[in-house]
Amino acid sequence: MPETKTPLPREVADAYVDDLVALDPITGTYLGVAESATRLPDFSPTGAEAFAALARTTLDRLAEAERAPGADSDIERRCARLLRERLTAELAVHEAGEHLRTVGNMNTPAHPVRDIFTLMPTATEDDWRAIAARLHAVPAALEGYQESLALGLERDLPAQPEPTAAFVEQLTEWAGEDRGWFEDFAAAGPETLRAELDEAARGATAAVVALRDWVRDAYAPEIADAPAVVGRERYARWARNFNGSDLDLDEAYAYGWSEFHRLLAEMRTEAEKVLPGAATPWVALAHLDEHGTRIEGVEEARQWLQSLMDEAIEQLDGTHFELADRVRKVEACIAPAGSAAAPYYTEPSEDFSRPGRTWLPTMGETSFPVYDLTSTWYHEGVPGHHLQLAQWTHVADSLSRYQAGIGMVSANVEGWALYAERLMDELGFLDTPEKRLGYLDAQMMRAVRVIIDIGMHLELEIPADSPFHPGERWTPALAHEFFAAHSSRPAAFVASEMIRYLSMPGQAIGYKLGERAWLTGRANAQKAHGDAFDAKKWHMAALSQGSLGLDDLVEELSRL
Repeated sequence: MPETKTPLPREVADAYVDDLVALDPITGTYLGVAESATRLPDFSPTGAEAFAALARTTLDRLAEAERAPGADSDIERRCARLLRERLTAELAVHEAGEHLRTVGNMNTPAHPVRDIFTLMPTATEDDWRAIAARLHAVPAALEGYQESLALGLERDLPAQPEPTAAFVEQLTEWAGEDRGWFEDFAAAGPETLRAELDEAARGATAAVVALRDWVRDAYAPEIADAPAVVGRERYARWARNFNGSDLDLDEAYAYGWSEFHRLLAEMRTEAEKVLPGAATPWVALAHLDEHGTRIEGVEEARQWLQSLMDEAIEQLDGTHFELADRVRKVEACIAPAGSAAAPYYTEPSEDFSRPGRTWLPTMGETSFPVYDLTSTWYHEGVPGHHLQLAQWTHVADSLSRYQAGIGMVSANVEGWALYAERLMDELGFLDTPEKRLGYLDAQMMRAVRVIIDIGMHLELEIPADSPFHPGERWTPALAHEFFAAHSSRPAAFVASEMIRYLSMPGQAIGYKLGERAWLTGRANAQKAHGDAFDAKKWHMAALSQGSLGLDDLVEELSRL
């Protein structure tokens, strides 16, 4: 009888992806797996336990694989580190019952149920048949989610009141008045399937309404007195999940303040160029809102963002990066109504038949300041999220499907995108005072996130050298006031962001902490290579190693 070969870590990781896609058809669609197109995941407690069981089984398989001959190679080692760290962090969140109180404006099961339709192909009648089938699956998916929230109430695991109220508002917008978002989406389908699409879309909208009514009338009253913040234990667990590191939260809080003071000094210098004598940088930014360069019109803004990314690709390819043809394609899109306020990016499918896309939520606006858009699209598009995530997809054959498309560490990805903004500043692309002040304002927002996200959830003291309420302890109300006073963003954006920080503790700090990891890794590599350091070579090697948690990321970047 032939001897059975023990799989290597990358083979274990790829087998995990296959099993995960069977449980999570939304992930399948993100990857471009056509067979996933008609289904949605089971978001009930039973479904969540199936995901956890797969993680436990995979960790057992990984332990065996790490002992196999060849498992100590760099490529196997990196994959094993990522898979173990990710599954362990995800299981810690699951076992604490966090999936039973996931409510907010960005990160609930209801959000991918809606958003996945925007990534589905719509070119053929068969594409629309798949959409109709998936629309029919919406009610069961949302009912499973409601079942999880109900179990959370039974186990005294409540969500927070403010994110719950915001979620109700979002569901109301999705439901519409005369007809909902799903019906508007289905209206673009072929007339040959009109009856089926309309029926399925009405059923999806009815499910949204039913979930909204239950959350508003049954769930929200039960959690009205729940704490607004999560406390140190829960925060540390979530921070591990989003950052891939057991962070020293007090050190990170202090780092946020040090960046705040550094950036404020830079902003004052740049603001003087925009509006001499401005009392604060945000007075100068308000001046730009009135008198700065603006893009008028939603479609015009989309086209401008596309041209910005196209120009960045032309300027950077061959000089600071080496980009494959399929990585060079990225699309600027307008986000569907009812999205959170922050722009976002969706990665390409595994075969690049669906390209990477950036998404601009308009929040009802039709006029957009250039100072706010420029560095943001270097972050979301090129050389930010798109270059990293599309490159992972491009080199998936030499990594694993897990490293390229599933095992994403938020702080790694957001850290690279913030590093990309800084890189464009270093390279001189922010060539006017208004663009550079906008970039610094965006950087300041990320420093403020570290301060208030950690500060309010841990109820830390505001330091004595703070220009804002020194000696007091953070509350969500103080955090909101501080953010609004140190950002050019409109009130609706600030409110949306605050809900995000309350409902996704530990995620928002990953931008600045991730950027610090990328900068540390680059500095270590420069020191090791001296004058022989090749930035283009380092960038491409760094972008081709797949995702890693922050501790592992610094170590691996320093080796390159």
